[in-house]
Formats: sequence, structure tokens, C-alpha cells
Amino acid sequence: MIARYLSDKLSKHGIPVQAARTATLQQLVLQAPAPVIANSLGFHHVHTTRLVREGGGTRNRYAAGDHTQ
Repeated sequence: MIARYLSDKLSKHGIPVQAARTATLQQLVLQAPAPVIANSLGFHHVHTTRLVREGGGTRNRYAAGDHTQ
């Protein structure tokens, strides 16, 4: 789905696109480690970590790597 198309559809229904995008990202970083969200969605890890702090998240450390062993 093209982002512009989705943006136009949301706007037609009165949903403020930028606010919805920001709120969604803030909720995601409270549910999963910020570096994982950053890597998956193409954000800088510093940005997503800041969103965790601003949102009152308690997960402030994340050990990257393979933890399956």
C-alpha cells in the first residue's frame, strides 16, 4: 500500500495523520525494545529510546544479539 494513498484516506475521515503516526510509534516502543522497533521501521535508535523515556517506559536497556541459546 502506498503511504500517500493511506494518508489521503485517513485525512478524508478526519484522522490527523502525523498525530496518528506519532501515537502509534509511541505505543510500539512501550511494547517492544526501542532498538528493535528502530531497526524494523528504519528509525534511529536514539529517537525510539527517547520516545520510551517520554512515554514513561521502564525498559531502558536491551542486549542485542542471539538469545536463543
